[in-house]
Amino acid sequence: MSRKLRMGMVGGGADSFIGDVHRKAAAIDGMIELVCGAFSSTVEKSIASGLALGLDESRCYGTFEDMMQKEKALPEDVRMDFVAIVTPNHMHFPPAKMALEHGFHVVSDKPVTLTLEEAEALEKIVAKSGKLFALTHNYTGNSMVKQAKAMVAKGELGTIRKIQAQYLQGWLSTSLEKTEQKQAAWRVDPKRSGIGGALGDIGTHAENLIEYITGLKIEEIAADLGRFGEGRVLDDDGNMLMRMENGAKGTISISQIALGEENNLGIKVYGTKGSLEWYQENPNELITRWLEAPKKIYTPNGNGLHDEALAVSRIPAGHPEGYLEAFATIYKNFATHVNAVNEGKYIDKPDYPTVADGVRGMKFIYAAVESDINNAAWTKIN
Repeated sequence: MSRKLRMGMVGGGADSFIGDVHRKAAAIDGMIELVCGAFSSTVEKSIASGLALGLDESRCYGTFEDMMQKEKALPEDVRMDFVAIVTPNHMHFPPAKMALEHGFHVVSDKPVTLTLEEAEALEKIVAKSGKLFALTHNYTGNSMVKQAKAMVAKGELGTIRKIQAQYLQGWLSTSLEKTEQKQAAWRVDPKRSGIGGALGDIGTHAENLIEYITGLKIEEIAADLGRFGEGRVLDDDGNMLMRMENGAKGTISISQIALGEENNLGIKVYGTKGSLEWYQENPNELITRWLEAPKKIYTPNGNGLHDEALAVSRIPAGHPEGYLEAFATIYKNFATHVNAVNEGKYIDKPDYPTVADGVRGMKFIYAAVESDINNAAWTKIN
């Protein structure tokens, strides 16, 4: 690496949870620095946020449109290399489109866009631009998830037969959106969230984790969605049956009204030779069970790991690695790819979620909503 990559940011102002996460994660490996941003829909708040982050006033922009145009006009050795988009869903597509068309790479929060139509349009824009696009399905960056994926890919579990995934939260058990809680307000609003509530916010993480670890596509689902919060029109709970492309069966359970749950994302994968399970709230243990051997637990930088897991284990065994480190892995792998492009090198299969994963996520949301409307009828994801 000859220099740090220069990052711009859209959204993620002073009171933003996810913006701060992105900034910390991007900085962990020393490959990226924040140089500019349009941090709020309000000009004054945007500039104040940028100044609070220590940016030069000339690089604190009132709108993302202003940022794209002025950054493009800067000398190549000064302007940002890529932009991170950390806004509510309805503001993912416009800045991503403009950034790509102005020659900037993009990192974006999930789900990739507000609508499936936007997602498919964005996929074409990415291809036409020749620029890189990363989607922050951050849990795939965890070293134990990498180990799980490698074990499945190498056939250690045998043929996959059954998958169970869950993502359970309880923070919307009350009508939080009717208070001053901004994070709740936009997530229950179809104009800002899209047609999926919990589906888009956490369901896409479960869907992506399933397909990432197993290497299998979900072929069709039967979804029963709930809207328990008073006055809510978007789902805040759901249970789904799924059929995988290889004939495996499975379930997904999601909720944001599961009282007492914090961030309970978990997955179990059962094969003909062995099985595995992993939980985000205990991310440093990958539990495996075998047909003719004792249960084995893998840990970051511990014994018996595949190279794919060792590559993202940053500290000695026994030292916990979690949410921020997994998030940082997305940025590290993305930055490595950008550096390779800058040096004229080719990476065949970059290890971070792309716009294609984003389109898959949107198709999952739309299939689940369609299934629910039709009394949980089996619906293909196509």
